[in-house]
Amino acid sequence: MGELLPIIQLGDPILRQKATLVENVSDERIQKLIDDLMATVAQANGVGIAAPQVAQSYRLFIVASRPNPRYPNAPEMEPTAMINPKIIASSTEIVKGWEGCLSIPGIRGLVPRFQAIEVEYTDRNGKLQKQEFTDFVARIFQHEYDHLDGIVFLDKLESTLDMVTEQEYQKRVINNT
Repeated sequence: MGELLPIIQLGDPILRQKATLVENVSDERIQKLIDDLMATVAQANGVGIAAPQVAQSYRLFIVASRPNPRYPNAPEMEPTAMINPKIIASSTEIVKGWEGCLSIPGIRGLVPRFQAIEVEYTDRNGKLQKQEFTDFVARIFQHEYDHLDGIVFLDKLESTLDMVTEQEYQKRVINNT
């Protein structure tokens, strides 16, 4: 099991940098970073986390969709490390959905994203993977992918009216009151 890493917050310049390619997937520092990211995202009730969010400017993130207090309706999937990922195709359909970010606590936004994407990435064993993601998992991938280019979900909002506090999100969206 990896160790928990501190998650940097909006305002830290690393969140706005373009991350560098991972040259050697089998490097023990990269493998340890993957384990640490998996532990950190689980402990923080996240569904994804990118290396820049823990002040490591690498093109690497974890997609770890599962139901939790922050995302009670998330689909269950095995946490997956995605190294040097690329979006190679996307649907024409764009859907707005609620997002939060471990680096921007207390705020949620209604973000437009592609409904379906086809992606390539290197897995932690160094094998090139090609997958198609739809709906919530496609949203997670796009959110984390943006982190690798120094983009946060707030940059994608069409209007500041599409922003709410976490408390209002829990009250209105999760509990439907």
